Amino acid sequence: MKSQYKNFKFNFLIFILFIFFLGVYNLHIKHLVLNDSTISEYLINYQGGFTRRGLIGEICFQFAQYFKFDLRFSIFLIQASIFFTYLALFYSYIKDLPKNILTIIAIFSPAFLLYPLSELEVLARKEMFLFITFIIFLNISNFKFSKNVPLIYIFLVFPIMILIWEPSIFFLPFIAIIILINNNSDSFKKIFLKTFLSFSSSIVVFFYIITHLLSEDAHTLMRNSLYEKFGELCYMSCALLGSKSSIQAQFSAVNELYTLKIIFTYILIIIMCFLPLFILLYYSKFKKKIYFLKYSINCLPTLLLLLAPVLILFASATDWGRWVNISYTFSILLYFYLIKNDLIIVNSKILYFDKFYGNRKKLFIFLFFIFAFFWNPKTSMRGDIGTNSLYKIIYNSSKKIIGFNSFRLFQDSPLLKFHKKYIE
Repeated sequence: MKSQYKNFKFNFLIFILFIFFLGVYNLHIKHLVLNDSTISEYLINYQGGFTRRGLIGEICFQFAQYFKFDLRFSIFLIQASIFFTYLALFYSYIKDLPKNILTIIAIFSPAFLLYPLSELEVLARKEMFLFITFIIFLNISNFKFSKNVPLIYIFLVFPIMILIWEPSIFFLPFIAIIILINNNSDSFKKIFLKTFLSFSSSIVVFFYIITHLLSEDAHTLMRNSLYEKFGELCYMSCALLGSKSSIQAQFSAVNELYTLKIIFTYILIIIMCFLPLFILLYYSKFKKKIYFLKYSINCLPTLLLLLAPVLILFASATDWGRWVNISYTFSILLYFYLIKNDLIIVNSKILYFDKFYGNRKKLFIFLFFIFAFFWNPKTSMRGDIGTNSLYKIIYNSSKKIIGFNSFRLFQDSPLLKFHKKYIE
């Protein structure tokens, strides 16, 4: 069966480079759009005083001032950098992992790597910092390092992540389970104390954020600083910080939008996006007894337990596509960690997909493309399901890059504008 995935590393590198180049190109296009949601959250800063999600915006603000750059161009540079860092770290982490076809299918879930290109308003959002933080944590949580290194890392680094994007707190259970596994030889009391101390700084920062809201006057100062220094308007995420700064306001703005149709639709979307990974976890068991996990028949109930806090995100904001993407990213990275560190046993039943590929290759490839590249969840819970994802990504990007066959459209093409603005 090795011949079926021996070329995965090279082919996956091509796929990652494809995502990177189209991602950076679209980021450059987006940074010039005056109503782009990704840019708007990077406009939040500390010029009016401390506020949630303001750290990266303040860094962009100071970076632009120091180097005398346009603020939007500074945001683009930072977004492109974190996008490259995330893809490079992810490729390095999983390039040698796939040992069966089902794992490859899981990697190409429509809620995973290709999703930010399918839904450009998700591209390089602040959760990208969270992904990078988690992958680094996974790398230092193997048995080559001291068990205290990951604990110190979380204590020092994760509070910064909370300052960047405070919903990161809901993904701490994924870190807790790895700490539990790594310290399995210690008493449960000792593990609990280690985990609590490691999380303590993040918890303190989180509660400080939710209890120190930005006042109307402070929001005005922040808004004025953007306009006076860079001629930028505080819109969308930046503007909503003034009207939905409290947790209560966040929830009340979403409650009235729920319908049974939306909930049922998204349950089906989640099942379809997670299905390959669910099957992998269902046919996987922990090798060793791990406290309360020792009674698990398979790894799937553990994942569902870890994902439970994410329901708070679904209840507090309409970006359900984003929550699915973030949840899937954490879930599959956790699975890869368990595989890399030989912590689980995978049942040979999953090789059914390898046999199916070997016996009915054309049908398998057809079904694989339908699953991976022909649909995706939309960003908002009110949006329809996206269709023909890969085709639209290639078509829309080509249209932007080469334009249509008229000289007038060529003159208006983004590449020509970029040449005039930054090269001439």
